[in-house]
Parts: sequence; C-alpha cells; structure tokens
Amino acid sequence: MKVNVREVRSRKELKEFVHFPNELYRACPYYVPQIESMDRDTLDPEKNHAFEVCEAKYWLAYDERGKVVGRIAGIVNHAYNKKVGENICRFGWLDFVEDKDVLGALLSSVEDYAREKGLDKMNGPVGFLEFDAAGILVDGFDKLPTAYGKYNSPYYDPMIKEFGYEKDTDWVEYSVDLSEYKHDRNARASKLIQERFNLHQAKITTRKDITKYVDGIFDLMNRCYARIHGYSELTPGQLEDLKSQFMPNTNPNLLSVVLDSSDKAVGFMFWMPSLSKAMKKANGHLFPFGWFHILKALHKNDTADTLLVAVDPQYEGKGLNAIFFDKMYTGMKQVGIKYLESTRELEDNLHVINLSTHYNRTLIKRARCYIKNI
Repeated sequence: MKVNVREVRSRKELKEFVHFPNELYRACPYYVPQIESMDRDTLDPEKNHAFEVCEAKYWLAYDERGKVVGRIAGIVNHAYNKKVGENICRFGWLDFVEDKDVLGALLSSVEDYAREKGLDKMNGPVGFLEFDAAGILVDGFDKLPTAYGKYNSPYYDPMIKEFGYEKDTDWVEYSVDLSEYKHDRNARASKLIQERFNLHQAKITTRKDITKYVDGIFDLMNRCYARIHGYSELTPGQLEDLKSQFMPNTNPNLLSVVLDSSDKAVGFMFWMPSLSKAMKKANGHLFPFGWFHILKALHKNDTADTLLVAVDPQYEGKGLNAIFFDKMYTGMKQVGIKYLESTRELEDNLHVINLSTHYNRTLIKRARCYIKNI
C-alpha cells in the first residue's frame, strides 16, 4: 500500500487521531471504545500535566484515497530518561490496518523523530506515564479489556517484530473468582495481621473521608512504583490529574488504606466496578447517554477492576491483602461483585501479583512492550 504519513497539527486531525481505533474496531465484539473527549485531553499539552516532564508528536497514516489507516505517538519522558540514564523515545497510541507498509511508515516517523532528538532507543507501546494504556495484546483476544486496558488484533505482535523490535517486558492480567470467597476466614486473618504488625484500617466511609489520606496514598505510590518499568516520580500537577481522574468515581467501600501506629499509609488497594461494558455502550462518547451507562455500572456490577495497589517494602509478604479484602467486602456485597480482574501488572512485579495467589484466579491476558536500538 502507498502510505502518506503526516504529523497531527490541527484540532481536526487530533480528533481523527483519537477516533481512528474506534472506527477500526467498530465491528469487533471485544474492543472497548475509549471516551474520545478524555483521550483528546490526555494528548493536549494544555490539559495534561505530564507535559511538565514530557514532549510528544503524533502522526496519522493515510492511504491513496486519503483515508486514515494508522496512527502513532512519539513521546520523550525527560524525567524517566534522567532517572534511568538512557536516551529513550517512547511510542504509543499505535493502531494500524493489517498492512506492513503502514506500520513501517508509522514506526519510521517516530524513529526519525527520535534521532533528531539525539535518542538511541525506541520503547513501547507506552504512554506519557505509567497510568496510560500500554502494551500490545499478545494473548487473550477473546476477552474484553479493562477500561484502562487496550484491545488490538493478533497481527500487531508478529508485524512489529518484523521491524527489529524485541520483547522488553510483558504485563499480565488475572481474573479472580470471588464466588467461594470466605469472608469470615479472611476477617480473622486480617485481625491477626493487624495485631501482629500494629496496623489498622483507615476509617473511610464517604468520599470526604478519602481526602484525609490522599497525600499519604500518592506518597506511598511514588515510593513503591519507583522500581517498576517506565515509572517516573509524579509531579504535583500530575498528582492533581490522577486525583481528578479517580476521586469522583471512587466507592469508599472499594478503597482500603492500611496505616501503621503513627497513622502513616503503608499499603492501599483501590478497585473500581468494571466500566468495560458501559464504555462499549457509550461508544466513545459521554453524551448524550454515555454518562448514564457509566453511572449505572458504578453502582451495580458483577466485576471489579484492580486499578491501584501499593505496599510499603517493609510490609511486603506480610499478608496485607487480607486487610484489603476484609475492608472491601462491604463494597463487594453492595455492588454485587463476583469477579475481580487485575489491570495490567508487570510480569516481574511479584509483590503485586502475589497479593491474589490465595484466591481462585486464572491468567487471562498478556500484553507486551518492545524495545529497539536505533
């Protein structure tokens, strides 16, 4: 295919960039359309505090008729590059029709951009920050992604490898069946662990209560996540973006914050009722009816997604998962949750993966990040 790649420079082209995967996968039963207005905000330097430490360019690929057939973003996270001492260009927001020429033209555009910036490695798909959708799905094509995951067709992985990209790391996703969850047993374990390590559960029953612990939660997250792939410490502005993203939809009964004897946060876990089916019904738009589907899903749902979790290294392996589940049992019953699905967890992040080993779980999806020297 003859391909013409152009940099996104106008609001109209940015709308095309965001809309493209929703059009590409509109007939796919496993694709969950992203909310287009929210995606545009993420890509807008004036609305996303990630641009305090990042810079980016976006490209669209067109065929001979002028139809969009692919998209890609090139991102430089200066804070992360400084942290790891490397010259890395990230690529993300990668989607394309099944055509090698299209993918080649898109990757070449970002590689040229990287060389112009004096960078020598390509890494992706990843976003600006750890909280953006990342990875190419390589297993689990017959499952809906979580709202913070991403679907792609099976041809992505082999085609990317043809251009010299190799596996950097994988993310895994588990489904946990809570139908045989024994709350009484878990509650006893929670009580024993709290007594043994002098810990206690933060009293959170309303959204207002959450505000008392937000700073401690994000301080803990910055410390714990510093070890994982692609993470750079969040700036105050980025923390405000996360608060505004998660706080309005937080069910207090699906948030557990564990405190030590000095009321310092040493662990937390946050679930959200799955929005995948609701977002599929919304079809990329909050209005006129998208909000209704999402609000309904937040209050009645049989599945929850694990969105954020962190445990202070001092308390890893100490059984804090029992304390988390004990607190969130109320929310599970309230919303009707029977299944828990982890969002993408790095395959080597065993401290987080092991939090659910005592429950009935199944590995259901795997996504991949690639790297290439240029």
